[in-house]
Amino acid sequence: MIALPKSMHPAYAETHFAVEVPLTDSPAEFAIITAFATTGEAWTDAENRAADEALETLLRAQTHWLNRITGYSPTTGHAERGWAAELFFEQACEIGLRFKQDAIYFVRNGTLFVSHCDQRKALIELAPFLSRWHLSPGGPSFVGGKPR
Repeated sequence: MIALPKSMHPAYAETHFAVEVPLTDSPAEFAIITAFATTGEAWTDAENRAADEALETLLRAQTHWLNRITGYSPTTGHAERGWAAELFFEQACEIGLRFKQDAIYFVRNGTLFVSHCDQRKALIELAPFLSRWHLSPGGPSFVGGKPR
């Protein structure tokens, strides 16, 4: 079992990712960031959509490699749409903070990490990324944590 700090929700350790197209052109390092309500908060669908659109706009201005990705819990089925983006770790944490995120995921040389975004930031190794991503042609069957 992966040992996360007590400050981090245990669900971060089990997250898997669904993508619509293979990430065959992925860079050696990239971040996975969402803009949805932080764990423990409740936002309306409209607030989540607006935050996601603002995040997409910011990321498109900062990187050329950007792909839609959905993080989900295989245990509860909770899911959040987000973005895989070629960013430096510090840059990803800053963006996470800007979008009120507690944590971001980071992939470095095929290894998946999780980190808080604030002063507690530190890469915590989770698993080989390939063991946690799954191809879902036509898109995942859930959006924003709710089944379609």
